[in-house]
Amino acid sequence: MAKTAQPEARMSPKTHAETRFEGGVKLFQHLKIFSGNSNRPLAEDICRYMGTTLGAATVGRFADGEINVQIDENVRGCDCYVVQPTCRPVNENLIELLIMIDALRRASAGRITAVVPYFGYARADRKTAPRVPISSKLVANLITTAGANRVITMDLHAAQIQGFFDIPVDHLYAAPIVLDYFRKKNLKNLAVVSPDVGGTERARAFAKRMNAQLVIIDKRRPRPNEASVYNIIGDVAGKTCIILDDMVDTGGTLVKVAAKIRENGATKVYAACVHGVLSGAATDLVEKSSLEEMVLTDSIPVRHLEGGKIKVLSIAPLMGEAIARNHQGKSISALFV
Repeated sequence: MAKTAQPEARMSPKTHAETRFEGGVKLFQHLKIFSGNSNRPLAEDICRYMGTTLGAATVGRFADGEINVQIDENVRGCDCYVVQPTCRPVNENLIELLIMIDALRRASAGRITAVVPYFGYARADRKTAPRVPISSKLVANLITTAGANRVITMDLHAAQIQGFFDIPVDHLYAAPIVLDYFRKKNLKNLAVVSPDVGGTERARAFAKRMNAQLVIIDKRRPRPNEASVYNIIGDVAGKTCIILDDMVDTGGTLVKVAAKIRENGATKVYAACVHGVLSGAATDLVEKSSLEEMVLTDSIPVRHLEGGKIKVLSIAPLMGEAIARNHQGKSISALFV
């Protein structure tokens, strides 16, 4: 059962300003941040960055497993944010998010923003076969119906998922954080690898900023969580390669791509994935692979060995800045110029 202390916001003079319009943008009263149980450390880090504390809320369970939520402070007219990635256990965390949003709505919150660093069910974004659901659209509908007025998310599996929502969506990117990390490594003779054709746009933008070559992997996926590498489009011989993807689940595809690249003459292979789902034995698979290092963010809690191949970067400053700008009616896209 999660319970947090009374917040004392210190972000800016506007944090406690009266509700008013400024530049055509409605500014709300107190900014309050709440968290479910899916990634409480991230929510706490966001609050530390913003100079505030988590809002007081109880998120527990009844004896039969039903989720029990109570907001333990006044939120009437406030600008409220619920930090809750829908990671494993996906359904539990999703329902926690929905019920917290409903509780805030019924408590007369001025505005409710769902902060979902990792958006679950994003892989089911279209009909790939007859009689299959578009689950990401269903989840978008649920979040909207629960009472969210806005969504802040990061590196969606497919950017068009933004259009599944009938409310505004701020789509953030972890690229600046990852770019800064690899630039400090000062890697030479660099190539950025997209592990599939669908990730080409993301890899191309990253390669341009790193002044690196672009390589694309042609692969086939006969069934979910299983892939076969067929061809490497581009030259990796004698290069240091960074495999760039939005998420890593079982790790099987990533390890196969890394091995294939090494077979074709790459000197070193790194991986950078925003969301570390890491199902099953994925962590062990990565540790035993030919990767030098795999960089993830803390959008999802990551269990990893100290001193191992997995490095976790914090997105708290980026998420905190996005929340602050949203609260103050400032541009969020300016963060990625």
